[in-house]
Amino acid sequence: MYDLIVIGAGPGGYVCAIRAAQLGLKVGVVEGREALGGTCLNVGCIPSKALLHASHMLHEAHENFEKMGLMNAHVDVDWTKMQSYKADTVQGNTKGIEFLFKKNKIDWIKGWATIPEAGKVKVGDTVHEAKNIVIATGSSPAALKGVTVDNDAGMIVDSTGALALAQIPKSMVVIGAGVIGLELGSVYARLGAEVTVVEYLDVITPGMDGEVQKAFQKMLTKQGLSFVMGAAVQSAEAKDGQATITYALKKDDSAHSLTADVVLVATGRRPHVDGLGLDALGVTMTDRGFVKVDDHWATSVKGVYAIGDAVPGPMLAHKAEDEGMAVAEVIAGKHGHVNYAVIPGVIYTTPEVANVGLTEEQAKEGGRKIKIGKFPFMGNARAKAQFLGEGFVKLIADGETDRILGCHIIGPSAGDLIHEVCVAMEFGASAEDLALTCHAHPTVSEAVREAALACGGGAIHA
Repeated sequence: MYDLIVIGAGPGGYVCAIRAAQLGLKVGVVEGREALGGTCLNVGCIPSKALLHASHMLHEAHENFEKMGLMNAHVDVDWTKMQSYKADTVQGNTKGIEFLFKKNKIDWIKGWATIPEAGKVKVGDTVHEAKNIVIATGSSPAALKGVTVDNDAGMIVDSTGALALAQIPKSMVVIGAGVIGLELGSVYARLGAEVTVVEYLDVITPGMDGEVQKAFQKMLTKQGLSFVMGAAVQSAEAKDGQATITYALKKDDSAHSLTADVVLVATGRRPHVDGLGLDALGVTMTDRGFVKVDDHWATSVKGVYAIGDAVPGPMLAHKAEDEGMAVAEVIAGKHGHVNYAVIPGVIYTTPEVANVGLTEEQAKEGGRKIKIGKFPFMGNARAKAQFLGEGFVKLIADGETDRILGCHIIGPSAGDLIHEVCVAMEFGASAEDLALTCHAHPTVSEAVREAALACGGGAIHA
């Protein structure tokens, strides 16, 4: 008998298991993949960041080395070796999770799970008993009507297929201008592909601060990506070694087509809960197919919980991790908490884009008086020295209390810088608190302080 069985060993599941084991519970984790870590470590966050890093190094060698006096630095791409580097990066991380399971005496139950009834998890022909069950099965790429993905053929692919193409394509069409599409589109553009992004909406990265959206699209266009906005994709067909999509522009319903070596379908993700037997179990679902949970991540069936991409909220690995730790605390009889108002989001292109809290539009929709402090990275000495002067920090504070409500960064190390603001928001800090905090010089973090100063008496270097 287990105190807890976690279904799924992704960031939410394995973190939940480790925390529960630390709290003294007997834990088993069901995972059918050959390696632990879920989508994130195997075919998502980690391999994509490896390719983003490698392609950025290529860009630096071709575009900036000579500017720094590093001569004759032309670099060729060995795609096979780059794929090996990516695979080694993945393996190093997944093996690390295996080590942590052994260290914390967590059983890896290999296979795929169903939940025949509360307190029981069936894997293969074996039924395991548990006082509590946590569903942490993550998500899978969402389907697009009229488009059939075939990763093996390598012409119409989803994010998993795009990470393992047989060769670098000369041209690529990306359907969807969200995080996944722009990150992978950026990789292949830097590797030499002609990349066209086709988006249904009139803006990229839906839900992001409007000012950042516009600046980001301009920067990506400058890097060579093309955009077709307001386009409804109707079909995709692979033929004679290429793929063709057809789409209609929403503004006039005119029909168009695009042909490329590869079409990447990056239209979001959906909760992956098929096959668990939740309908028969009586678990209540939302209209969009997520598992419905209460404030303690409990489902409608006693003793069954759910976290991560399987439940409503942003589909982010770190959100799943926080929920994993919190639900483990709840199951162990303690108090688990996640502050959903302070969950950062990051796009790992160059420049990076990061955000936390309210956008300017959201703050204004709430009818509150706000202050906005902005500072351009062109005014930051360290950023300019690294040829990374594009972009800015935008801090949003309450107009009356000065409390920080949100922050939006587009520029160097944005994914790291945003956490300074996350910590400040967790402690209810004001923009002035951040402005009065000494920042080392020269660092790109000074741009965050300057944005905070801009909420008050004014930035120094703007």
